[in-house]
Amino acid sequence: MGEPAASRASVELSGPEVAWGKAGGAWPLADVPELTASGLRSACLELCRSGARLSALCALGPPGERQLWAVVADDVRGRVGLAKSRLGPGEAFPSVTSELPQAQAFERELIEAGVAVEGHPWPKALRRHRTLEELGGRTSEAPPHPFFQVEGPGIHEVAVGPVHAGIIEPGHFRFQCHGEKVLSLEIQLGYQHRGAEELLMRSPPPRRLSVAESIAGDTAVGHALAYCAALEALSGVEPPQGAQLLRGVALELERLHNHVGDLGALCNDVGYLPGASWFGRLRGEMLNALMELSGNRFGRGLLLPGGVRFGATPDQRRRLLARLPLLERDLRATARLTFDSASVASRFDHTGVLSRELAAELGLVGPAARASGRDLDLRRDHPAGIYRSVKVVPAVLSSGDVHARAMVRWLEVERSLAFVQERLEKSPERGLSEELPGLRPSSVAVSMVEGFRGEILHLAVTDSSGAIAGYKVVDPSFHNWFGLAMAMRGNHISDFPLCNKSFNLSYAGHDL
Repeated sequence: MGEPAASRASVELSGPEVAWGKAGGAWPLADVPELTASGLRSACLELCRSGARLSALCALGPPGERQLWAVVADDVRGRVGLAKSRLGPGEAFPSVTSELPQAQAFERELIEAGVAVEGHPWPKALRRHRTLEELGGRTSEAPPHPFFQVEGPGIHEVAVGPVHAGIIEPGHFRFQCHGEKVLSLEIQLGYQHRGAEELLMRSPPPRRLSVAESIAGDTAVGHALAYCAALEALSGVEPPQGAQLLRGVALELERLHNHVGDLGALCNDVGYLPGASWFGRLRGEMLNALMELSGNRFGRGLLLPGGVRFGATPDQRRRLLARLPLLERDLRATARLTFDSASVASRFDHTGVLSRELAAELGLVGPAARASGRDLDLRRDHPAGIYRSVKVVPAVLSSGDVHARAMVRWLEVERSLAFVQERLEKSPERGLSEELPGLRPSSVAVSMVEGFRGEILHLAVTDSSGAIAGYKVVDPSFHNWFGLAMAMRGNHISDFPLCNKSFNLSYAGHDL
């Protein structure tokens, strides 16, 4: 199961010049190589062919002063590489998507932002539904970019959303089918676009953390941690050990309530009501545990740049430590019933298969990647905070189907429960934050957090006065939505709700 250790150790990254460092660190802007547009393209391609991953490719700065930034992750050596490029007037970025499919969404985002990308095979707007070029700077007169269509006898098209029957976020799914068999699925998002990055930039500094916590509502702790880590890197501040411990506990409680909720939703999608009801109740208990620690069921308000706002009192620790073993008992019993059920297995097994090769080609992250045999976990590969002193063993399976994505979640639930119980016994009550001085001028910081869906990346750039001049957020869903589209190929259209839930991607996190 998973990748052989030799395949991780054999990666050689050489050739193009990039600035290498650790996630959670800061670089002077002068130390980051400025490449030509074609040089930046070549650097991304060569490094990813050598075993790195493309974590970000974005444009920062106002029009006319915009720079392209690339961030690649070397998971074997636990480092990240940065490079940038400044496009001249009328200059285009040569698309790398045809050779590096994991760049497709990044390049579509660039096109949408008004950057010329030359040679992209499907230059459809990512969030705004029409590119700036299509709009011509006017109104909605220009027609939207067409959907992909399959032609042939017996082919029919099914359009679902963006308004759905359930209380879920909006997204449009366009299926090309032959009978019940799905030949192609195209996913159109953007209905949740709120301008989160722009709002964060123009908000006063005290409000920016609230914006970060709201990027994806179920990942408030993960995005808050990434934001705080970026500012701490730019300030040169290391939070106290006690704060790092409590941050880790909150992050794992967030992982727990989401994974447990996902397992219940998967049971509901196949009509297994005992699992749906029990996992649903137990998710509520996990949310209550996070509220006990932070005062909010989703962990909002606990973190702040430099540490945490408050620690766990002895009474809080006692109550949580008394509750968790009972939750673990009920979770194990419910999981055993669920995974031993023949009716559940008949729907989970061999449904929505995504191969290891395709998961790597598309740049998938998190549980979706690990369920397809990709041995990736930032808590081990790019450890920060409390994870520097914790041995994390990623849960990696190889079948790449709904069962594997469910089982990876369950294995992570078991390990997160053990993590939380052990760390709570040591959590302090006071001395949990450091004051942040001014941010370093003319610098860039990259923070990376393993949220419950996978890699969360925040990139912050300061100007010569130390003010934030550019900010980029990459939610794990940004990497993974195309994986869902590919996993549906060859499946029955009636399996879509199940496959969709097995990925459980964030619309808001993608749309920003």
